[in-house]
Amino acid sequence: MSGFLKEFKEFAMKGNMIDLAVGFVLGAAFKSVVNTIVTNIIMPIVGIFGTGSNMADRFLVLSGGDGQTFTSLAQAQEAGANVISYGVLIDELISFTILAFVLFMIVKGINSLKKAEEAAPETPAEPPKQEVLLEEIRDLLKR
Repeated sequence: MSGFLKEFKEFAMKGNMIDLAVGFVLGAAFKSVVNTIVTNIIMPIVGIFGTGSNMADRFLVLSGGDGQTFTSLAQAQEAGANVISYGVLIDELISFTILAFVLFMIVKGINSLKKAEEAAPETPAEPPKQEVLLEEIRDLLKR
């Protein structure tokens, strides 16, 4: 059993695993920020131009509710109506698009840095002193 724990510890402590965990946590935090921006800033503005209300509250009643007219998605769901909440889908699609665009820009920036690093000419390292001395001796012998 101790061999298993040792092997697991080696696996978990590798640099790539820690980097992945940090990236995952940062990605989740970034997603919540994007969702907040979309839900509280972008979608109300879109709603003003489209319907005069928040897009997340847009829905279509399929059945149930006994012919009632619902003013909000929460009210329709509370009454047990079968609804398609397309406003929430629009919110999520916009959130996904923003998140995908930002991640694309990050990856593009990292790739351009890698290309610049690869394209940079490497300065040759100084040869060891022994080699320099041998070259000087060779040059003297040629004369």
